[in-house]
Amino acid sequence: MIIHVVQRGETTKSIAECYGISEERLILENNITNPNRLAIGEALVVLYPEITYTVQDGDTLFGIADKNGVPVLQLLRNNPYLSDREYIFPGEKLVVKYVDEKIMTLATNGYAYPFIDRKTLKKTLPFLTYLTVFSYKVTANGEILDVNDRDIIKMAKVYGVAPIMMLTAQGENQSEEINVTHAVLHSKHLQDMFLSQLLTILKDKGYYGVNINTPYVIPEDRNHYEEFMKRFTSRMISEGFMVLNTLSLSAFEILTGTMYNGLEYEVLGKTADATMLISYEWGYTMGVPSGIAYYQTLEKLLNNMTELIPPEKLFIGESSIGYIWRLPYEAGVTKGLSIAYNTAIDVAYEYGAEIKYDDTTKSAYYQYISADEYMVRFRDARSIAEFTKLVPSFGLKGVGSWNIMKFFPQMWLVLNSQYNFEKVT
Repeated sequence: MIIHVVQRGETTKSIAECYGISEERLILENNITNPNRLAIGEALVVLYPEITYTVQDGDTLFGIADKNGVPVLQLLRNNPYLSDREYIFPGEKLVVKYVDEKIMTLATNGYAYPFIDRKTLKKTLPFLTYLTVFSYKVTANGEILDVNDRDIIKMAKVYGVAPIMMLTAQGENQSEEINVTHAVLHSKHLQDMFLSQLLTILKDKGYYGVNINTPYVIPEDRNHYEEFMKRFTSRMISEGFMVLNTLSLSAFEILTGTMYNGLEYEVLGKTADATMLISYEWGYTMGVPSGIAYYQTLEKLLNNMTELIPPEKLFIGESSIGYIWRLPYEAGVTKGLSIAYNTAIDVAYEYGAEIKYDDTTKSAYYQYISADEYMVRFRDARSIAEFTKLVPSFGLKGVGSWNIMKFFPQMWLVLNSQYNFEKVT
């Protein structure tokens, strides 16, 4: 895998010729929607096919996979554009295998809302181990609010992806979520009712496991929380369900590389089958829009975390979301707005902004002026490559993506070129 940074005056044709590859493959693999609109500083992934297959009359994907002794999912990962189509056509060339040697097999988890565009989901599923459906809400009376998710559960299983139910406390703000968590933790009756309903839903809908997220546990509830998690995990595992949890790391933890609530993490690490580390590291109304966490502090955080949780149980989160801020920053007023990768590239091209790369945070960024001045920060192929190195470096289980509502071609392109994907179903 080679990551090429677009220079002024370059085109997809000139870049392809420079590396001796097909311009068509460069465009397809990088999901370039308009080859005539390359942004200066944009990162493109260059891959070299080792085995290709030219489609013949009467061929099917299953037949081609069988002829080449590979899974159909490998064809879909190497040629993701096929997921957008119903047919393959005689004469087109498919990549069966790339030259790159795989570093290891990792697990992948993608978070999605039930209303995800089905074409986007279909395109992403070949790369996933787990699909976490966000989210089932637990009320203060122990009731679980239902979600219309049967369709995406069914789709996940077709691709051999394990569907995971996401559980969160109901609430419009932190205070309301704390109250719900407190109420459930202090009532065995509510817990019994909650567990009974949970198992009914898991079995009825065919879930593989459950992912619980409790970011707001007040100090006086710690002991109750530990008891509940032991009970919760024991019950789920005895019923044959996998238990995962998502830790939403705070800005303090990300910026300092230290853990504010170490006891809670240790409890979760001991009880759950896997832990997803997802960080809120972008600027919001309550924080300066500094972009992404310093890479070295994230490494420090992982050093601390792997002392509490076995590394083979840990996922590192990779964000697919970029953010845009209007400048100058005003404390309590300025708020970052989310921006998808392709949109970030289009905006850079439209305003003639040069995309730069910040090595301390491993993020791409640029500024531009419209009626006001704006700052944009996002992750690209360079970022994904660097953050994914943490998996083999720390012996982690894999990576998680928050979220997969928009297809992030660079993430899956980088991962597919370097790693095999774990399947559990």
